[in-house]
Amino acid sequence: MSKLKFLFIAFSWLFLSATIPLSSFAQDSLINYEDVDFGTGQAETTSEQDTLFSTEDVVFSDGQDSQDTTTSSVAATAAPEESKSLWGIFIAGLIGGFAAFLMPCIFPMVPLTVSFFTKKSGSRGKAVSQAFLYGLFIIVIYVALGMLITIAFGAEALNALSTNGIFNFLFFLLLVVFAASFFGAFEITLPSSFVNKIDSNSDKSGLIGLFFMSASLAVVSFSCTGPIIGTLLVEAATKGERLGPAVGMFGFSLALAIPFVLFAMFPSLLKSLPKSGGWLNSVKVVLGFLELALAMKFLSNVDLAYNWQLLDREVFLALWIVIFGLMGLYLLGKIKFSHDSDLPYLSVPRTMLTIIVFSFVVYMIPGMWGAPLKSIAAFLPPIGTQDFDLANASHVSAPTGSADASSRKHYTHFHSRATIKGFDPYYDYDEALAAAKAQNKPLMIDFTGWTCVNCRKMEASVWSDPKVRNLINENFILVELYVDEHDLKLPEAEQYVSKETGKKINTVGKKNTDFQITRFQSNSQPLYAIVGADEQLLVPASGANYDIDSYAAYLQSAIDAYKAK
Repeated sequence: MSKLKFLFIAFSWLFLSATIPLSSFAQDSLINYEDVDFGTGQAETTSEQDTLFSTEDVVFSDGQDSQDTTTSSVAATAAPEESKSLWGIFIAGLIGGFAAFLMPCIFPMVPLTVSFFTKKSGSRGKAVSQAFLYGLFIIVIYVALGMLITIAFGAEALNALSTNGIFNFLFFLLLVVFAASFFGAFEITLPSSFVNKIDSNSDKSGLIGLFFMSASLAVVSFSCTGPIIGTLLVEAATKGERLGPAVGMFGFSLALAIPFVLFAMFPSLLKSLPKSGGWLNSVKVVLGFLELALAMKFLSNVDLAYNWQLLDREVFLALWIVIFGLMGLYLLGKIKFSHDSDLPYLSVPRTMLTIIVFSFVVYMIPGMWGAPLKSIAAFLPPIGTQDFDLANASHVSAPTGSADASSRKHYTHFHSRATIKGFDPYYDYDEALAAAKAQNKPLMIDFTGWTCVNCRKMEASVWSDPKVRNLINENFILVELYVDEHDLKLPEAEQYVSKETGKKINTVGKKNTDFQITRFQSNSQPLYAIVGADEQLLVPASGANYDIDSYAAYLQSAIDAYKAK
């Protein structure tokens, strides 16, 4: 395989690692943060001093449901969505494993390992069988690691992480540390005594020796693979799947094991491998830039959930433009880190990657003035946080009859930074239901969240379409219910204990979550439920649907059902 192919494989994973959707769902967390005050911005309403967020409550996912449901539409879509999520985790792990193979801690070990098998075994058949066992033990070790993560923390606690401000901030710091490690500031290594003990056992014969050889690869290469594994486990854990960490590690280890087995089967392929050199360190540094870009997403989640209003859309884009711009300059050789070798000329693969990176930078620049940037909109803060928005300066006006919209409950808290232009929703269910009855329209309930990636993707790719936007504005009363809103406290008189979970409901987010679970037996976002004046579903509730025509047909079916009543 040529150097060009290897570098393109690496870049593919690196780019994907910065764009993995973050989501989760769970019911009763094993971790309680009731007494932890993470800090907030200014709230619209205040009451007794209490928690901002408790992972004891149900947390949230992007279009995936973790509960048994009685609503047929939710039950029908849950299994396919969960299957897609696991496949996504597996593919991310697979590509991550191929990228890890290109790390300077692993790539140079391939010829030595393959040579060991071929010389020690004495025959090609035995060498291949030993290589298969070696690869199998690599898979067993990493999958066991994924299972241990779930067992140690508990599936529910892992699922709670993606919507918890404290952990999102810790993930941000963790990824910054990973990036610094890849830039060469330090190495993340395991204790030398542990490494030496594992390595000494690899000299044993038989299956035990092969197992410890695989273990040696895992521990010796940890300085390179640790950040990749850490990022993958964080993403898998926050996907809301019990088997997420194990599936992610299976994909990672499978990709890592395949080359060793393949080269043991066909040793002549070793001649086609590019020579080790400075380009291996370049892979690490490029990954470091992407770790830094991904860290911004976790910080954005915290900023949105706690209303800090520091990382607005244009600030987020400015940071990404700078990060990817520096990556492009690094690929050109204009920036060097401590472990980099001299770059006498640009290779073809490096030139191609540079073109891709700078093209991405140029693509993002119009977003500073409000361009939708649909391909990455799901990972950006909501367009409502954009201060200077030329793209929506002459947007379609909101529905008629909304002159007094600012007097609606929670309107000033949500509308300016949460709602995409051209819509004028309510943010309280009871208020919206009363308006729907008064205007003789069906009520469209949008269960959404600040950290919901699929919600942002639906808004940017589907709701922004004129056909869909007009259908919603002209035919429905829209209410957006944020399930992870921690900043708005409920007045003392409105607080209660949930009959479903037994938890204290003292914030707007908890109230919306409890309503979604008790009324629609679902805790996934986005969830679109369209009801009539009797509060009964007109059509089955729907999750994310990125086909504009299909989603428009869904809305039209609800309109027809309402008229038929």
